[in-house]
Amino acid sequence: MSQGQQPIYILKEGSSENKGRDAQRNNIFAAKLIAEIVKSSLGPRGMDKMLVDSLGDVTITNDGATILKEIDVQHPAAKMIVEISKTTDNEVGDGTTSAVVLAGSLLDQAEELVKEDVHPTIVVDGYRKAQTKALQILDKLAIAVPPTDRKWLIKVARTSMASKLISRDSEQLAALCADALLAVAEKVGEDYRVDIDDVKVEKKTGSGLGQTELIKGIVLDKEVVHAGMPKKVEGAKIALINSALEIEKTEFDAKINISDPSQIKQFLDEENSMLKEMVTKIVDAGANVVVCQKGIDDIAQHYLAKANVLAVRRVKESDMTKLAKATGGRIITNLEDLSEKDLGKAQVVEERKVEEDKWVFVEGCKNPKSTTILVRGATQRVTDEAERSMHDALMVVKDVIEHPAIVVGGGAPEQELSSQIREWANSLSGREQLAVQKYADALEVIPLTLAENAGMDPIDTQVEMRAKHGQGKKWVGVNVLAGKVGDLEAEEVFEPAAVKRQIIKSATEAACMILRIDDVIASSKMKTPPMPPGGGGGMGGMGGMGGGMGDMGGMD
Repeated sequence: MSQGQQPIYILKEGSSENKGRDAQRNNIFAAKLIAEIVKSSLGPRGMDKMLVDSLGDVTITNDGATILKEIDVQHPAAKMIVEISKTTDNEVGDGTTSAVVLAGSLLDQAEELVKEDVHPTIVVDGYRKAQTKALQILDKLAIAVPPTDRKWLIKVARTSMASKLISRDSEQLAALCADALLAVAEKVGEDYRVDIDDVKVEKKTGSGLGQTELIKGIVLDKEVVHAGMPKKVEGAKIALINSALEIEKTEFDAKINISDPSQIKQFLDEENSMLKEMVTKIVDAGANVVVCQKGIDDIAQHYLAKANVLAVRRVKESDMTKLAKATGGRIITNLEDLSEKDLGKAQVVEERKVEEDKWVFVEGCKNPKSTTILVRGATQRVTDEAERSMHDALMVVKDVIEHPAIVVGGGAPEQELSSQIREWANSLSGREQLAVQKYADALEVIPLTLAENAGMDPIDTQVEMRAKHGQGKKWVGVNVLAGKVGDLEAEEVFEPAAVKRQIIKSATEAACMILRIDDVIASSKMKTPPMPPGGGGGMGGMGGMGGGMGDMGGMD
């Protein structure tokens, strides 16, 4: 038998390989499908998705990142598209749907070129050049705004909310977002920095979105531990404690032999006095509020109540950190170290009833670099979606404070980029020119999808948009609410330039990455070993084996 006839296996048995055109087509198709899923939820007229997970929990949302996070995507190329929505969400907080739709459109256009035998590498090079050009044009288009100008921040927040469930109350909620972030913004040199964690978003189902309020301070979703404690302390001095106010158990087993009933009393008295000592240390330091990350023993609670101290236990670590920052206190691990200078200060600490729960509010802090937005909604689903929408709105306001440049929304910047890049493509030569033209076509997907979701005719919209932008009207976009093409600067639809930059960058990178793959090798899944007969009885058999071995030893 000659050498040539013998089959040579390189891959493990059961592995599959997808090569060349097939692999590309497959990957592009999977990525486009993901874009199709979220496409209908783009813009103010976008629809919501209802997602039901394996446990039956329902999520209703039109936030691209949330939709893709909740659906369990298996295809590896589709997972890359899901990743860009996550990245966009983490970086700028908004524009997640746009990034996915744009990536799908870029791949769609590239596929046409690849079918015409343009090499994917040439397409990728053309796309990269077009991206660089797009970012340069975007910088020129962007309008500089003062970073702490409240009225601009409110406009940007309102635009972000326009496509969300909370758009009806956007006037009031946008103002809350702007005020919350302006309160925590810190100046670093010429620029401003905002830590989004300084704004805590608490949610509670209640009367409706209109009841959402901004609290200049921190809300702890815990109640005061003991009924005998004061429910309100003014001029609060807060001890932040990271250790349990309990008698610690020994790490090793210890026995106490008691031969006389009086010894029991001694033993209990000793425990009591240890706890009393802990409380005395706190009171002597001058604290009238205790916030503890761990538990507080019943007896310690009694002594704290007697000393008229308000105490809260089992507080989240993130809340402890925020409290320390806001009140100027220091988190103590060892009570021995507690002194007056470690205490945080606040004007008032009070337990208030929110619906059926009791929460502790800490307000009027020394360094109020922490605020809380208490989001309300008529039902649990509405409240959850309102919380997600507030996150997006807070993020866009943060983007503008940190990078004070904005563009008009409604697909106007994408259309302007598209027309300028198409013009620039004429100055290029070779096949790259084709790729750059396709990039320009792909950018139009944003205004066209907005128009489609609003029930407008996509062809008429495209023709009209191209004509207007050709006349130099750069802020003409899709006025979704009126259902026509118009100047959106007059409508005060504004978005952060930072969001647009992120959308272009992440969509182009993902598209280029998928285009460069020409071979998909999937190794086979591990086969799970079959269970022994009789299911869970395997361990019993093991015991029998041990017994058998012993018998054999005896036979010796």
